[in-house]
Amino acid sequence: MKTPYFTDETIDEKSREMLQRLEQLTAIHKADLSPPQSALLIIDMQRYFLDERSHAYVTNAVPIIPRIKRLADAFNRMNLPVILTRHINTKEDAAMLGRWWSDMITEDDELSEISPLLDSLSSTVIYKTQYDAFYKTPLEETLRGKGVNQLVICGVLSHLCVESTIRSAFVHGFAVFFPIDGSASYSKEHHFATLLNLSHGFAVPVLTEELLKILEVGKNGKR
Repeated sequence: MKTPYFTDETIDEKSREMLQRLEQLTAIHKADLSPPQSALLIIDMQRYFLDERSHAYVTNAVPIIPRIKRLADAFNRMNLPVILTRHINTKEDAAMLGRWWSDMITEDDELSEISPLLDSLSSTVIYKTQYDAFYKTPLEETLRGKGVNQLVICGVLSHLCVESTIRSAFVHGFAVFFPIDGSASYSKEHHFATLLNLSHGFAVPVLTEELLKILEVGKNGKR
C-alpha cells in the first residue's frame, strides 16, 4: 500500500504529469487566486506522519515540506493568514476513527507535535478530532474574522484529512486551490484519485510555483 512516488528528484516531474492528466477538468473549472482574500491552511504536518519511527510515516511527504515552507513564508511576508491543524484524539471524541484505525494520535504522544520544520510558521494552530478540519473547530469563524474567502490547502494525507477538509471548505463557501506538490499520501494512486475527484467538483489543482508567482506579484502590487 505504501509506495514512493514523490522524491526530491521526481516531485516536479510527477506533479506536472498529474496536472497534465487533469487538463480537461482544469480547463472547465478555473479560478484566480486573490491573495488579499486568501489564507494558507496546512493540514496535519505532524511527526506522526513525518517521523520514520512512526508506523504512519509518509515517505512521500518529505519532499513537500520545503514547498509548504516556501508557501508559508510567502503568505507571512504579505501578512496573510497561515493556519496549521493538529489532529488529536481521546477515546471520547474519536468516534468512528477509533473503530476504523488501530490507534489514535493522543496529545501526550510526542509524535502528535507539528513538525519542527513548520511549527514556527504561524501562531494559529487549530486542534481537530476528525478528518474534516471544519468539524467542531473554530476554523470557519477564524477565517471569516480575517476576511478570508479563498483557501490554499495542503498537507497530509491527501485522500483523508486533506480531501475531507477541501470538500468541507467548498460546502462552507470557500474557493479552494490544491497544490499538487504540497500534499502527499501513501501511494500515487491515492494521491491522483484525490486530485481527480477534487478537480471535478471541489478545488483547482495547481503547482506551488504557480502560487508563489501570484503571491510575488501580489506582494509587489502592495508596495
